[in-house]
Amino acid sequence: MSDLASQPGVIPYVDNHDGPRRLLTIDIPPSSGNAVRYYAPFASIDGRQYVVSWGSVTFENPADRNVHVSVHLLTNYGSGVTSTPFASIVLAPHPGPVRLFANFNNNAEGALLPVG
Repeated sequence: MSDLASQPGVIPYVDNHDGPRRLLTIDIPPSSGNAVRYYAPFASIDGRQYVVSWGSVTFENPADRNVHVSVHLLTNYGSGVTSTPFASIVLAPHPGPVRLFANFNNNAEGALLPVG
C-alpha cells in the first residue's frame, strides 16, 4: 500500500502500477432533491467501478499516465434497471492532486469539470 492509500478516506488504486501516484477527489452532489432517494452514484477509475456516496470521494490513481474517470447514476426506480446520467474524462499525467466536480442536468447529460 502506498503512503497516499494509507490516508483515512482514500480508496486505494488496486490495479498493477509501480509508478508515482496522486490523489483524485470527485465531488458528486445530488442533482435534485429526488436524486438521493432514487439514484445511487457510481465512480469508475480505469474501468474499475465503485459504489460511492453523495458528496466528496477520494481515490489514489497513477500520476504518470492517462487515467479514465467516469461517474454515473444508477436507478431501479420505475420499470427495469436504467443507467441514467453519466460523465467521463481522461486525466493526463500530472504529479499533483486533482479535484473534479460531477455536474448532471435534467436531460441525462453530465460532465466532470476540473476544480481550481
